[in-house]
Amino acid sequence: MTLFTAGLVSVTFRKLTPEHIVDLVAEAGLTGIEWGGDIHVPHGDLTAASRVRSFTEQAGLRTSAYGSYYRVGQNEPDENSFDRVLETAQALDAPTIRVWAGDRDSAVAPPEYVDLVANDANRIAELAATAGIKIAFEYHGGTIADNARASMALMQRAAHPNLYSLWQPSVGVSPADRAASLSQILPMLAHVHVFQWNDAGRLPLSDGASEWAVYIDILKQRAETTPMLIEFVSGDDPEMFRRDARTLKAWIEQAA
Repeated sequence: MTLFTAGLVSVTFRKLTPEHIVDLVAEAGLTGIEWGGDIHVPHGDLTAASRVRSFTEQAGLRTSAYGSYYRVGQNEPDENSFDRVLETAQALDAPTIRVWAGDRDSAVAPPEYVDLVANDANRIAELAATAGIKIAFEYHGGTIADNARASMALMQRAAHPNLYSLWQPSVGVSPADRAASLSQILPMLAHVHVFQWNDAGRLPLSDGASEWAVYIDILKQRAETTPMLIEFVSGDDPEMFRRDARTLKAWIEQAA
């Protein structure tokens, strides 16, 4: 079994066209792209989704996920309704839709708000399941999926088998705590956003070699292939992306 695949989160390069992003990813020897719903493939733009799917596949790549900006439990305007998100993901042939768990930190979310998000999560998970698409919560501050414990509690409250979580190394948290959070979320993991930050900003991915060796050892416990998608390269620089891609591919080869 292939343990890992490597790709890119398209919103890393918001100023580049989808065509340019496909060229970069193919040139770097990666295999997948999480297409962003805020700029590259807007919610409900099925023409754009079909076009992006076509030249993604023509380049020998696949859509790893649809990075939607649907806020679960929020009253969204029509252009951000989940029906539009789901239709777009289907047009892209995306296996997973990334969503955001509300708009407040888990520490300040009252139980009734958690219930609101959980109920909507159950609803959209069922809709996506009929299309064979997973729902995965962004693992992020400003949402009630801002840490592993809260994410797992939310999925348990929503009680739907089609709910998963993403994971990324939280900024301002020790490497040991990050590793513990990854171990906790592992049973419900969909894919990983890969980057190296510190309090001063974005760093070359190679600076995190020792940390990521621990994370990769944890990920090797999964029975499924894990997509590892580069995000937030230093300076939004395509050349830095190329360097980070070489680093990630080397890690994956060493883990095989």
